[in-house]
Amino acid sequence: MTRSSVRNYQGIGAPLRRVEDKRFLTGYGRFVADIDLPGALACALVRSPHAHAAIRRIDAEAARAMPGVVAVFTGVDMAADSVAPMRPLWLVRSRDGSAMAEPARFALARETVRHVGEPVAAVIAATLTQAVDAAERVEVDYAPLSAVTDARAAQAEAAPRLHACAAGNVCFRWARGDEAAVRAALRSAAHVVAIDLVNNRLVGAAIEPRAVIGVVDPQSEKLTLYSSTQAPHHIRRQVTEQLGIPESALRVISPDVGGGFGYKGKLYPEEGIIAWAAHRLRRPVRWVASRAESFVADNQARDHLTHAELALDADGRFLALHVQTFANLGAYVSTFGAAIPSAIYSALFAGGYRTPAIFVEVTGVFTNTTPTDAFRGAGRPEACYVLERLADRAAQKLGVDRAKIRRRNLIPPSAMPYKTPIGPTYDCGDFPKIFARTLALADYDGFEKRRAQAARRGRLRGIGMACYVESSGVAPSRFAGALGARVGFYEAASIRVEPDGAVRAMLGTHNHGQGHATTLAQILSSRFGVPVEKIEVVEGDTDAVPQGTGTFGSRSIAVGGSALDRAADKVIAKGKLIAAHLLEAAAGDVDFADGAFVIAGTDRRVAFAAVAQAAYVPHNFPLETVEPGLQETAVYDPPSFAFSNGAHVCELEIDPDTGRIEIVGFWGVEGQIHGGLAQGIGQALLERCAYDGGGQLVSGSFMDYTVARADDLPPFVTECDESQPCTHNPLGAKGCGEAGSIGAPAAVVSAVLDALAPLGVADLDMPLTSEQLWRRIRDARSGAKAV
Repeated sequence: MTRSSVRNYQGIGAPLRRVEDKRFLTGYGRFVADIDLPGALACALVRSPHAHAAIRRIDAEAARAMPGVVAVFTGVDMAADSVAPMRPLWLVRSRDGSAMAEPARFALARETVRHVGEPVAAVIAATLTQAVDAAERVEVDYAPLSAVTDARAAQAEAAPRLHACAAGNVCFRWARGDEAAVRAALRSAAHVVAIDLVNNRLVGAAIEPRAVIGVVDPQSEKLTLYSSTQAPHHIRRQVTEQLGIPESALRVISPDVGGGFGYKGKLYPEEGIIAWAAHRLRRPVRWVASRAESFVADNQARDHLTHAELALDADGRFLALHVQTFANLGAYVSTFGAAIPSAIYSALFAGGYRTPAIFVEVTGVFTNTTPTDAFRGAGRPEACYVLERLADRAAQKLGVDRAKIRRRNLIPPSAMPYKTPIGPTYDCGDFPKIFARTLALADYDGFEKRRAQAARRGRLRGIGMACYVESSGVAPSRFAGALGARVGFYEAASIRVEPDGAVRAMLGTHNHGQGHATTLAQILSSRFGVPVEKIEVVEGDTDAVPQGTGTFGSRSIAVGGSALDRAADKVIAKGKLIAAHLLEAAAGDVDFADGAFVIAGTDRRVAFAAVAQAAYVPHNFPLETVEPGLQETAVYDPPSFAFSNGAHVCELEIDPDTGRIEIVGFWGVEGQIHGGLAQGIGQALLERCAYDGGGQLVSGSFMDYTVARADDLPPFVTECDESQPCTHNPLGAKGCGEAGSIGAPAAVVSAVLDALAPLGVADLDMPLTSEQLWRRIRDARSGAKAV
């Protein structure tokens, strides 16, 4: 169906108001914490105050005697019930072929705690107040041990060892690419630039804290787990592995979720604790995190230490790239905690550039910190930051304009499909066009005039840029499986057309802010000609959709939408059989267009709604060839990633007397989400999850951990270029949900360093706080005066 063929078109591309927003704006959202089950008990968790300690003894007798307390559980109780460890869903191998270290991680600690906030005991009581009061009476006798929080320091011979199975605290030593070719190019290149980078640790900080409720049906004995997760089917698999029950014995429901950002799509101790406690007590049990708990218990992200070298020829063309990264995994391997800094991070080091040889080495390291895993971008922002900082450093060394050196190395559209030297093949893209358009939007050629005007006002003005490629549509199961994944990454969609022509779509994806109730309905409106108002989208329920993967990695439309499109193909194919019967024609003569089945070359037609009604009133149906009803299911596993690309330009001013940064403009071309830009800018300027030397989190509240506010952000100017649709999925869709956070940090840092270049400041670590800038400006000026 085309936009011009139907009045009041609501399909793909129509600028509709999101249909789900009214429900949220009027207070009718339904989050896990809103679910009030009769007789539900409250859970409060006793968490370790130590980063590393042996548990000598847990005395819970005083807690059990407190009013309202139903039970106090420890790791000993879970062990007695043979509750298994939490297993990650992706197991990578080291460069020598050996398996990574996979230390046991228990929902309630057994014998040793390895990070502040690790759950030690669960107190179950009639009310939350009673549970919290009783939790304070649980006495845990700890024997504190030495702790280490830095990935480089953790590998030292004298460092405390977290796990017996991980010598030197190393989980894996990953390598990818052509080492010999890279080393040869570095030896013979006309120019080599090197850089050392810190990619700062972040917390997710979604507006809704995580929450879990478990309840057992007294008749069927089936356990239902309500969880604020992005991936209900993964949670079902992992929790049933822990409890030793079949997947059919657990239903996972994820209702409305207030922000996910990747970190809510992973298994946490609380899912296993609550599911097991509800099953054992035969009572509903609920746990809702406090914000303080979220800071120490939610997965964190990034935390890379990287040394990188780029070889160039005399004309500034990239020849080879060598990257060495220490990735801080935290105390345990989280769900995808090993894959993010290895398989996913390393795959994007070609970026948008023609670099003939690339070699990436990553060492995953255990430390006494909260585990790390995916957060918006998940490996791609880290890779982009390395590449773009190197491109700026190369331009500086060669005395070439930063835009010029990028243009010289961008992959041209004529090279598509382009096989990168690191593995992935880009099916399409016009990287030079996107970059040129972004520079034009930002009036890059007029920048020096604006810099001079700022200087007259006593301000330091800079402009920065970043190009990036995003591997969206995560992920082809065959690629993931070859690299160690224990799960598939397909998506499932079912469509049921009701007798009145209304449509119910059920998918394994999950909507937590993306607008799926609108966008997925638009796909079906395009296919069936049905108004969006008559289309219901159901997600987040493993009983409604028996198989699925979830929403993360910018995959919902590229993978879930493609599954829905294929299911729509099946509905239309069956509809043609029914229409052929109604029109007394051969099925091969029936076409479907503009919401009606028509006999080709005639004006004989029957509406989609009429076919739907006939499907459930099969009078005189040829039942041997056409079954009653109109319901179909499809499962789609992409043949490859859908590679999005884009560019960002940031322009800013710095007050040299205070170090305060004001972003005066931010431009981007791609299908970008402003929230991602805000998070990327927040990482560059404000956010840092910090631990002291003893493993205590010193940024454990919003008093100490700063997220970007509206007044920290400029008006964004963004465009979406649709001229290069994906060539291998039926919708041509590419993901954009993480685009903002991928390029923004590099663009902001590039702009700040450009502003400070006249003072001789060549390097800074994120976050670029006003204090850091003020000190660097002061030191630079003091040094100049001394000379």
